[in-house]
Amino acid sequence: MTQNIYDDPAFFQGYSQLQRSIDGLAGAAEWPSMRALLPDLRGLEIVDLGCGFGWFCRWAREQGAANVLGLDVSDNMLARAEAETADKAIRYGKADLEDLQLPAAAFDLVYSSLAFHYIKNFSGLLATIHQALKPGGRLIFSIEHPIYMAPRRPDWLVDAEGRKTWPLDSYQMEGPRVTNWLAEGVVKQHRTMGTTLNLLISSGFTIAHVEEWTPTDEELATHPDWAIERERPMFLLISTTK
Repeated sequence: MTQNIYDDPAFFQGYSQLQRSIDGLAGAAEWPSMRALLPDLRGLEIVDLGCGFGWFCRWAREQGAANVLGLDVSDNMLARAEAETADKAIRYGKADLEDLQLPAAAFDLVYSSLAFHYIKNFSGLLATIHQALKPGGRLIFSIEHPIYMAPRRPDWLVDAEGRKTWPLDSYQMEGPRVTNWLAEGVVKQHRTMGTTLNLLISSGFTIAHVEEWTPTDEELATHPDWAIERERPMFLLISTTK
């Protein structure tokens, strides 16, 4: 079973105070890049895996999606999503992505934001997603970048001049990484870039776009504090088709 850290009171309290939790998609630095990967959503059947507070589900309906299903393992997340949604074309449900079940050929788009890096059985999840997509359907998702996830002690190294360096180590040693982000003992699953891409290919997906997110010059003009994110890739964005 997926670690349900979002129902931990301390973690959920901290997560609820993040900019992306307060401002939704507009508060997520990588959102403009994710949005650019999306097709025209009008008339599409969509499932959002790890839907959180339901921000994307509601946005997709605003763009004309026919129906949106949001799935999450967290009761806290789903309760907030339900409370903030008044649209019969959006449904929410509880699901563990480690043993997800979806109907065959039911969706035009499977979307996921920063959820798959918690999943141990990624190949099994991809098989489920592939059979759930209609021919020509798309899987578009983001995860924490493998370079960001790999270190055993993920924290900046600061030299005598104050320059920060990301401590990449243990990159080829795939498997769980335990961090103390918002709460102690958060477990994520590190996979190399090669493993991630090859699992997609072997599962039958055609890779359309791979992006190692970094802030643009225009974004830095508005958010100068994001400059540190040019020292290492924090997010990996991938678009695929069936």
